[in-house]
Amino acid sequence: MAALFYLICLIKMPGSLQANERPNICLSAEEKTLFEQMMAYREKKHLPRIPLSSSLTKVAQAHVHDLQQYFDFSHAGSCNPHSWSKHGPWKACCYSNDHSNKECMWNKPREITGYASKGYEIAYFQSDGVMAFAALEGWKHSKGHNAVILNRGIWKSVKWKAVGIGIYKNYAVAWFGALPDHETGVTECP
Repeated sequence: MAALFYLICLIKMPGSLQANERPNICLSAEEKTLFEQMMAYREKKHLPRIPLSSSLTKVAQAHVHDLQQYFDFSHAGSCNPHSWSKHGPWKACCYSNDHSNKECMWNKPREITGYASKGYEIAYFQSDGVMAFAALEGWKHSKGHNAVILNRGIWKSVKWKAVGIGIYKNYAVAWFGALPDHETGVTECP
């Protein structure tokens, strides 16, 4: 099983949802498992749970679906999986490996939701399909990803106030934010 790990840093993302519009977001059983396992891992390390965010979950779920349908590692060229296709209600962008075009990706939460804080995405790919346990284990064994989850290294002074989860076929992502999300209505999918 080949696994690739990616870390995305996103910055300021003011809102696009109308004041009375609430996102209709639900977690699959596997997404809920990933969230609960990640929170248990943080608690084991004496860190607080992070509230689940509707806004960041909506972005996470949109991104894993977009990656699964339109990202092709064999034809990606200089674009990595932090890129977004032209097939959604967002502006297409190529997130290059040299990070020279990172602004195109940083604007995605603003385009998709109303979450108004910096956000940081960790992503996991597995060619034969992602399970929650495998994604978390992959992140735990990647120094950079583990640092985001456990607020270590450059993330030491950050207090996560929101997290979003997305899993679809070969991809899993988790987004972290330093401001609370007032849109917290995430349910379990039927």
